[in-house]
Amino acid sequence: MTIQHPPDPTAAEMAMHLPPAITRYLREADPQHKANAHDLLAAFAADATVIDDDGTTYTGHDEIHRWRETETSEYTYTVEVSHVERFDDTHYVVTHHLEGDFPGGVVDIIYRFTLADGLITKLEIAP
Repeated sequence: MTIQHPPDPTAAEMAMHLPPAITRYLREADPQHKANAHDLLAAFAADATVIDDDGTTYTGHDEIHRWRETETSEYTYTVEVSHVERFDDTHYVVTHHLEGDFPGGVVDIIYRFTLADGLITKLEIAP
């Protein structure tokens, strides 16, 4: 008797099963999508914290909104989900693979999400 196991899901398939708050953030942060501040902030708890890739911390909707407003890029690039990991119902890691006209041309960005009550309470971003 042979037992067949289903193939491991791809990152794109796993991304389809992320919690709505993470999906909303990733959509609104995508450079190909015309971001809407209200929709982006709706993914975050009122007292959420974001630690960006240079180590700067932003707390609360006002600071997170200001951070996203200043995150416009002078570069063009594509984004692809390359890895999704779920630790439990409140902790997820999503890796984006970026390719574009920025120095180096290729980078992977890691997003570490913490959730509570269906909203992002902490987002850590690291290269």
